[in-house]
Amino acid sequence: MPTAHVFQINASDGGVPKLPLARAEITENGLAGDRQNDLKNHGGPERAVCLYSLERILALQEEGHPIVPGAAGENLTLTGVDWEALQPGMTLRLGADVVIELTRYTEPCGKIGGSFTGRNHRRVLQDEHPGWSRFYARVLRGGSVCVGDPVEIG
Repeated sequence: MPTAHVFQINASDGGVPKLPLARAEITENGLAGDRQNDLKNHGGPERAVCLYSLERILALQEEGHPIVPGAAGENLTLTGVDWEALQPGMTLRLGADVVIELTRYTEPCGKIGGSFTGRNHRRVLQDEHPGWSRFYARVLRGGSVCVGDPVEIG
């Protein structure tokens, strides 16, 4: 298994938690079969894919938060990535085909509050806790992604 790789792929018919898949097709509109309930704040080409770090999830669990992969609405849970070093504008290659560009830090909403002690979803707000936010990304090149696929930072 490569050092940085896709730990879990997550989708839902709307809302959270997003549930695990073994593989998914990714298009400019995001993961095939994934849906968002609030299209004003989620989805679209600039927010096609939401990413989060397994290491951040595990650290949040150590703090006592009941978060698990997919519960914060991320489509891809990655592991082995230096999360704090990521920033908007960077590209990531996922597996052999998919290339995405980080567009911005996400703004956490109350819908993911159940993943945090005291429903404190602001625990992953970039302005208050730099390096702990999820990311949105646009799809530069779509294709298939599988659990275990390598992640290369461009």
